[in-house]
Amino acid sequence: MAFRLPSLQHGSLHLSTSCTACKTVPKNLKGRSKSSQDWLTRQLNDPYVKLAKHQQYRARSAFKLLEIDKRHRLLVPGQVVVECGAAPGAWTQVAVAAVNSLPQAKNKSQGMVIGIDLQSVHPVPGATLLDGRDFTAPQTQLQVLELLNGRKVNVVLSDMAPKASGIKGLDHENIISLAYAALRFAAQNTAEGGSLLCKIWEGFMTHQLISDMKRSFRTVKIVKPAASRGDSSEAFLVAKELFHEPTT
Repeated sequence: MAFRLPSLQHGSLHLSTSCTACKTVPKNLKGRSKSSQDWLTRQLNDPYVKLAKHQQYRARSAFKLLEIDKRHRLLVPGQVVVECGAAPGAWTQVAVAAVNSLPQAKNKSQGMVIGIDLQSVHPVPGATLLDGRDFTAPQTQLQVLELLNGRKVNVVLSDMAPKASGIKGLDHENIISLAYAALRFAAQNTAEGGSLLCKIWEGFMTHQLISDMKRSFRTVKIVKPAASRGDSSEAFLVAKELFHEPTT
């Protein structure tokens, strides 16, 4: 069966592939659970996993951000980006290239990328990483503000997710709680006109979260990029044009 991934244009980066796919069956499955076997089979046959390896991204999730950014134009050179849930660093790689924080393009403004995650994250050139830290903790956010040194954030990215319990309602509530943490930080520290992108698992609290986001952002859209697995409840909220109510 032949397939072609959608072409993604991101600055000078052009991503596309076409090849012939034959289902690969993993070896040495003895002793593994069926869910583990299914996951390995899916990984081996996932075109985005293969493309991520080919393009030297750390995870297939890079293509979710690339597609969302292509459609919604969140990231531009010179911006300050705070990324919540940075591990393993795939979104960080995309953000560094997009805002020119390394910088690679000498004729463009240099941006800044700060990534935070509970897990260890291998260094990403052009990014400042606060790994082993809980973004929701006040002391972590103070560290971020110290690194910003008075600069306002332009984009908050949140790929945070709780450890799944297998209880759908509980997992949904937990990820929504993380999304609210990102929203509060963005509302307090993002420059006028800034943006927030956050991952959620859809459920009964989604509409209330969107409503609350609209109190700070002029537009809020729910999107599901092609790289999100079709059988997953994963979606992303794209909030743009942060506004501050005039003080009286």
